[in-house]
Amino acid sequence: MTLKLDSWLLEILACPNCGGDLRADDEAAELVCTGSCGYAYPVRDDIPVLLVDEARTPAP
Repeated sequence: MTLKLDSWLLEILACPNCGGDLRADDEAAELVCTGSCGYAYPVRDDIPVLLVDEARTPAP
């Protein structure tokens, strides 16, 4: 699955938990924080769900 997110959108989005940059993970259909928390936010119907309660936390 390929995420249909414009590059300009990825440039302005930030992790709501730590403020880090987000990178697209097409295979998992997620936006993954490259900052300190590493949370992964789902993308549903090409809409990023940037809610901390919906985020997948990184494996320890």
